[in-house]
Amino acid sequence: MMRKYSHLRHRYLDILYRGVTKFSAIIVLCILIAIIVVLFSGAFLAIQKFGLGFLTSSAWNPVTEKFGALVPVFGTLVTSAIAMLIGVPISFGIALFLTELSPPWLRRPLGIAIEMLAAVPSIIFGMWGLFVFAPVFADTVEPWLINNIGPIPIIGMLFHGAPMGIGVLTAGLILGIMVIPFIASIMRDVFNAVPSALRESAYAVGATTWEVVWHVILPYARVGVIGGIMLGLGRALGETMAVTFVIGNAQTINTSLLMPGNSIAAALANEFTEAIGDIYISSLLYVGLLLFAITFVVLAISRIMLMRLEKREGVKI
Repeated sequence: MMRKYSHLRHRYLDILYRGVTKFSAIIVLCILIAIIVVLFSGAFLAIQKFGLGFLTSSAWNPVTEKFGALVPVFGTLVTSAIAMLIGVPISFGIALFLTELSPPWLRRPLGIAIEMLAAVPSIIFGMWGLFVFAPVFADTVEPWLINNIGPIPIIGMLFHGAPMGIGVLTAGLILGIMVIPFIASIMRDVFNAVPSALRESAYAVGATTWEVVWHVILPYARVGVIGGIMLGLGRALGETMAVTFVIGNAQTINTSLLMPGNSIAAALANEFTEAIGDIYISSLLYVGLLLFAITFVVLAISRIMLMRLEKREGVKI
């Protein structure tokens, strides 16, 4: 009797567990659909008026009600690219050091320091960037870039103008610093998840540390590494306050990374509270919808890359 009661109890608990997990998954999907519906319905007026030309127009004039998303989209993509170029290699080095090279007494405090850096609010990064980093950058780094790299053909176009300290490059650097702890923490965890037997076998046949990382750890932890990078990229694409402080908030596109620019999140933060008129608000929501679309495309591309890698490995086998 007791055995039958226990069996029924576990069966009901299993049904409850499946129901709760399925309900949770459906709730997430419903929230995602609700966000898309709200953004699309709010942006519908601007979509009707501007259409796809909204993507290629740099106009942003609330007085004449002419709006375009080219400048904030350009600024978002460029600052995020700079952040990834800086954050990914440094994060990889940090994770590699913590898992393979760090002495045991340093591993734990350094890991805690990285995790604490991830807990710093973005507005603190923005204030630090504006009041500490930007003046130093304007006095030392930017003059050196202008004088030494500016005269170089083609690449020099990216480093010309007056050293102001704030601009697209500064925003990208601040974003790079902000995404490092997220990417590094995930990389460290997935590197630690690699079975010790694989490492020891590689070292036993004479492999160097780099060979172990490149041929053993990275292939095993590839999905987690790419997931960490995508998490960092998502943080960079949607970051608001830190970018607002240091990007300059100028509605212009410049070839120089030292000049002020704008991003989608910064534009929304600066203008949404003071937007007057249906078309103005609808244009801001249209910009927000574009940010959602950009994030979705980035995640979809990363997933397709992983599927192709897995398929290629299957062919090799």
